[in-house]
Amino acid sequence: MASIIQDQPRAVSSPSLFSAIKERAERFKTKVTTRDGWVGDYDYVWLCTPKLPFMHQANRSPPFYALDDDLPLILAISSGLQHSLAMLAGLITPPIIFASALSLDAETSAYMISASLIGCGIMSFIQMSRFHLFRGYYLGTGLITVVGTSFATLSTANAIFNAMYKDGTCPSITAADGTVTRLACPDAYGKVLGTSLICSFLEIFMSFCSPKLLKRVFPPLVTGTVILMIGSSLIGSSGIANWGGGSNNCSSRPTSGIYELCPTIFAPRPLPWGSPEFIGLGFLSFVTIILTELFGSPFLKNISIIVGLIVGCIVAGATGYISGDTIKSSPAITFLWVHTFKIGVYPPAILPMLAVYVSLAMEAIGDITASAEVSRQPVVGDVFDSRIQGGILGDGISGFISALFTVTPLSTFAQNNGVIAITRCANRGAGLWCCFFLILFGVLGKISGVFLAIPNPVLGGVTTFLFANVASSGVRVLAHVHFTRRSRFILSAALAFGIGNLLHSDIFTYLFDGVNNPNKGLQGLFDSITIILSTPFLSAGLVAAVLNLILPEEAPEHAAQEGTSSVEEIIDTESQDEKKA
Repeated sequence: MASIIQDQPRAVSSPSLFSAIKERAERFKTKVTTRDGWVGDYDYVWLCTPKLPFMHQANRSPPFYALDDDLPLILAISSGLQHSLAMLAGLITPPIIFASALSLDAETSAYMISASLIGCGIMSFIQMSRFHLFRGYYLGTGLITVVGTSFATLSTANAIFNAMYKDGTCPSITAADGTVTRLACPDAYGKVLGTSLICSFLEIFMSFCSPKLLKRVFPPLVTGTVILMIGSSLIGSSGIANWGGGSNNCSSRPTSGIYELCPTIFAPRPLPWGSPEFIGLGFLSFVTIILTELFGSPFLKNISIIVGLIVGCIVAGATGYISGDTIKSSPAITFLWVHTFKIGVYPPAILPMLAVYVSLAMEAIGDITASAEVSRQPVVGDVFDSRIQGGILGDGISGFISALFTVTPLSTFAQNNGVIAITRCANRGAGLWCCFFLILFGVLGKISGVFLAIPNPVLGGVTTFLFANVASSGVRVLAHVHFTRRSRFILSAALAFGIGNLLHSDIFTYLFDGVNNPNKGLQGLFDSITIILSTPFLSAGLVAAVLNLILPEEAPEHAAQEGTSSVEEIIDTESQDEKKA
């Protein structure tokens, strides 16, 4: 039979192709015309049943759907919606903060949110698809690996924007009382896009390095420190500041000008920064997230951030804190390139942005590992290494393409791993529906207008929790470190820079003020160093990475005496806890 097949390849190939097409058509027909194809045997009652104190619920779990299992349509759609809603707050927050930092108008701000949603939907599809390139190299992970606007870029871009306003690249007005008002500067956003575009090639290059080498250069001690400082710095610079009324100039409580009240004196109900009304609105959203975790159904727990936003907005709207102007000014339908930005390169931002892409690669390693674990895929071996390689390459290409999409660099998100763990659905069909919903949310322009209408205190109460979740992810990574005297020394030195910089963010601002008349190139280098040192996660990550490379490893006997527990013991304990859950 084998010889017949070899002698007559043309006679066999056509019927095989026809049979494959016919089989797929029949499978599709069965999927959309039968109850089993739509519903399957998933426990939807469990998914939507709240956990109230007086309700007795059996300890049951739905079936697990692996990557390529046959997934019922309703489960695929509902799980995809959960994934999109779970990451929604994380996707809209960076463009809102970017637009606020650059004083951009509502129309441009709404477009930036839409572009972020559409770009994340498209690039998430590429990450999940896992295209084979050549030899053992791939593009994408083949898991439900979603990408979103990077929080690391958010922290660094704020330092870059500060430098642009300081050196006159962006216009500002100084009042008689010394209050500085930043004018709109869309070109600054274009320069960040252009700089990130050329710097993305660093992560693309890193993807073709050995995953074992990357994990050796950037172990959990380094990556955990970076992630911890990213979350911590965002809490201080954005989350808590917005909770009090706004992260703009109103947070300094000036006695005159448009920022005398928050967010400005033109808001529907402006109040001084830190007013109890603002604190109460943010606290309501924060407590709603906690109550949803306590009593909500598994579906609601996966979207607790959105529930907090909705409840906060309902109360804020009823009490007059929401204006509908942004909703009215937003188009019904939009897409990429409705607004464009003048692409450029800001030389002082090159070194900081290169460091950002290194941190994105470090973050991707941890997130892809977590995705493989909850998807019940191996976390060692050639297949896993190829997923790491494909994921880092996908992150790098996302950074390049996202700049063309007018979106700041995208990175692998970790929020969706919790959705997989709770719903027990790791099927890529759910991930594709997630991409569909993200693109749909972006195309419907009025949705972006709704997001812009969210009052700062409500957004602050939610994002404070969101950023704290990022910080706790860093703590979880650090929990896998076998703490010896060496590792404690590295972590202490890194946190000395990171936390010190976080508490006194202006300590390195005046570092080169005493240099007289430096040339343009030297001034650009000084600005780059200032931006790196002024960004907590960059300064801490740099110290941790350098010390990890130059400090010699300790002898095994000494390390065993210094350490409290091994990595294997920690992993075994977590595995037992997951099995009990």
